[in-house]
Amino acid sequence: MNLSKRARTTSPGDTAPADDTLQYTFASRQTASAIPKYVIPNNGEPAAVAAQLIRDERMLDRNPRMNLASFVTTWMEPECEALIKEALNVNFVDMEQYPSCTEIQNRCVAILADLYHAEDLGAKAVGTGAIGSSEAIMLCTLSMKMKWQQRMRAAGKDPSGLKPNLIMGHNVQVCWEKATRYFEIEDRFVHLEEGKYTLTPADVAPLVDENTIGVAVILGSTYNGEFDDIAGVAKELDALQERTGLDVPMHVDAASGGFIAPFSYPDLVWDFKIPRVVSINVSGHKYGLVYPGLGWAIWRNAEALAESLVFHTNYLGSDQPSITLNFSKGASAIIAQYYMLVRLGRDGYTRIMANLRIVADHFEQALVRMGHFKILSKKVGVPLVAFSLTDHPLGHKRMYDEFQLSDKLKESGWVLPAYTMAPNAEHVKLLRAVIREDMSRALMDHLIDDIKRAIEYLDHHLSITPKQLQEYEADVIEGLVKKPPFGRRLAPSKSFKGVC
Repeated sequence: MNLSKRARTTSPGDTAPADDTLQYTFASRQTASAIPKYVIPNNGEPAAVAAQLIRDERMLDRNPRMNLASFVTTWMEPECEALIKEALNVNFVDMEQYPSCTEIQNRCVAILADLYHAEDLGAKAVGTGAIGSSEAIMLCTLSMKMKWQQRMRAAGKDPSGLKPNLIMGHNVQVCWEKATRYFEIEDRFVHLEEGKYTLTPADVAPLVDENTIGVAVILGSTYNGEFDDIAGVAKELDALQERTGLDVPMHVDAASGGFIAPFSYPDLVWDFKIPRVVSINVSGHKYGLVYPGLGWAIWRNAEALAESLVFHTNYLGSDQPSITLNFSKGASAIIAQYYMLVRLGRDGYTRIMANLRIVADHFEQALVRMGHFKILSKKVGVPLVAFSLTDHPLGHKRMYDEFQLSDKLKESGWVLPAYTMAPNAEHVKLLRAVIREDMSRALMDHLIDDIKRAIEYLDHHLSITPKQLQEYEADVIEGLVKKPPFGRRLAPSKSFKGVC
């Protein structure tokens, strides 16, 4: 073997000299070169080396199970992972070649329509899978806009000269702002206040006019997991219609809560039981317990869906209706959702959601016992705990806030996000721990211990005790007495002109 070849480095993007005896050792022979970043390399790498280099790139990423910022599923059973792998090369949109995938999607739509008490059920259920709730929300928003345009034309008005608007609380996820901006809809926000972090029924009526395409309500706020009073909003809109004749539809953003409420709060009225609700979106990749990349849009019935939203194509070999913003997409996530529905059933989802609430309550109680935190999440809502720092129980003056606490916990591997509330409550800082299926009570106890240690460290280095504050104030007063104007005469001040 020519040792000089082994030691020689190569220019960026090129591989080391070919040597079959070295290709499947650790990638050290190839890592003498920089990994390609901005230009495709002239030569490739052995499969094992390419894989190792990319693993090295990802080594410093956080552990998904310790990422408590995310609502998205981070664990699935190996049997379902096998199904996902088997379908990685299946393009869902090719319905003629992969009819089972279309059938599986339609079954999922029917199951969700039944779960949410839609009017059209079984084979007549109306809905579609999406890349996530963002795409589902875009579709439902477009449908509401198109239905509004139909109403305006029926009333003899030209909608092209009117500005449609959508009413929602400022606790919505950013995809709603994208929808209104992309589709030229005026967003009429209900602002939050400290202590009131959801849209309330009384907020809605003053914002409604004949150009309102709908009211978006949330079943599980991103900020604190709280549910909007959906039935109350519907009742307010019923009263408004009696007074003015304006018939305003509602959409429920159930991205987080759509797989929670039916199992944890079966008596809660929020879905198609409310006649005014025309559409619902839900994230399969959140509490539907599927890996990232799946949302669902469900409509009350065929009449609730704008007909112009449906496209028909035949260039894949047959007539294929399409209700999506994109075209090609994988079938794996839809297959995984069907697996979860079949695998768990109503009883399984009920037990898992109950377990999540038990872990959330355990965490909340531990925070309260520490004496440093105020709980901002609600008992009825998404299984998460949102909390903020209170005045120090020993009277210390904190020189740190929720953001410093979040940063300190990262040293232990935790991603516990700190953020501010939405307008007009931006002054409220808080932290949030989303409880997912893979968060056991044992793992939660580690987080509790790490929070205690973090608070102890921050208190020691970044807080002032009452005694220290008194001493500091005394030193300041004494210093002022010895300094001008008490200690000596000040020189005459000079007038200042110009810009500082």
